Amino acid sequence: MLLQISTVLAWLAIPVSLLAILDDWILRPRRRLAAPPGQVEDPAWARAAYLAMPVVVIGSILRVVMSEQLDFSLVLVLVLLVSGLIWIVDRLLLAPARVRAAQRANASDLVMPLPVTVDYARSFLPVAALVLVLRGFIFEPFRIPSDSMMPTLEQGDFLVVNKFAYGLRVPVLNRKFLDIGEPQRGEVVVFRYPPHPEVNFIKRVVGLPGDTVRVRNDQLIINGVPVPLNEQGRYNDGCYQNMRLGQELLGTHSHQVLSCRTSGGLFAEKSPSCRRDMDHSYMCVEDSGEPERDANDTDYDRVVPPGQYLMIGDNRDNSSDGRVWGFVPEDHLVGRASRIWLNLPLGRSGWPDWHRFGKRIE
Repeated sequence: MLLQISTVLAWLAIPVSLLAILDDWILRPRRRLAAPPGQVEDPAWARAAYLAMPVVVIGSILRVVMSEQLDFSLVLVLVLLVSGLIWIVDRLLLAPARVRAAQRANASDLVMPLPVTVDYARSFLPVAALVLVLRGFIFEPFRIPSDSMMPTLEQGDFLVVNKFAYGLRVPVLNRKFLDIGEPQRGEVVVFRYPPHPEVNFIKRVVGLPGDTVRVRNDQLIINGVPVPLNEQGRYNDGCYQNMRLGQELLGTHSHQVLSCRTSGGLFAEKSPSCRRDMDHSYMCVEDSGEPERDANDTDYDRVVPPGQYLMIGDNRDNSSDGRVWGFVPEDHLVGRASRIWLNLPLGRSGWPDWHRFGKRIE
């Protein structure tokens, strides 16, 4: 519901802003000069536009934050350019015109104050610049959109992504200009999805350049050595039922993974115990004995090319990752996920899980 409301407000932002600018720059100054002092009254449509403007701006910001396919850095750059353009136009053209108009009408400067939209632009300019620097070079927020990293990360977790962990990049262009570090095996990384770079994905680094990686019975085998995986019983949360819960040691990172040893994949069904906005829940129904091939195993060793990485989700049987679409080039890296700063379970019933706030990501 929140996504639909913010989408409508974002679309309304364009006509509302144009109406406000038209009135604020052209029509309202004429009304002020023509009316007796203290008796200027804006028409109803103008008052509605000015009242709606903060609302549609907030809605647009929410839509950008919740979007999975919108480049927020590009939005910030556009906000900077538009705000700067408005400020320059006012400084060079509109402000002198207001002074001349007031002088011709023998009116005081108080009759021709700074337009509201120009004041907004002047206020947005330093804020957008600061956010662009912080988000582009230091930290970036990221919202978990799917279950592919369960149980480490849940849909509705909001993360802090360390942008300088793998080097500094020019915003929007994503070109590295300062090399600081490289991804290490086991780190959780946000990256641009190779088939559609406008979308950000999050997975765990499994294969480094030059590694050979195979997945057999949902266990990673890297350079011929099985990654330690200790069974910890079964996982049930109402939406995922009878899943295998394991503790994996990948590099220096110890974390939990979900899996199901079945050749047919997870069984999807409706479940009254699933209190989430999902079309179905997932049941792990395992084959009797050892399956010939687990549904999400790899048939052969994946050799990671130079300058690329193999990313796989912790939810081994419900993750679209490098086993399906291949490798992630180095220039697609966004940053390392470090901590959960907010848990807002959109699509779930109940309250946020306060224990997840500030949790370090292993």
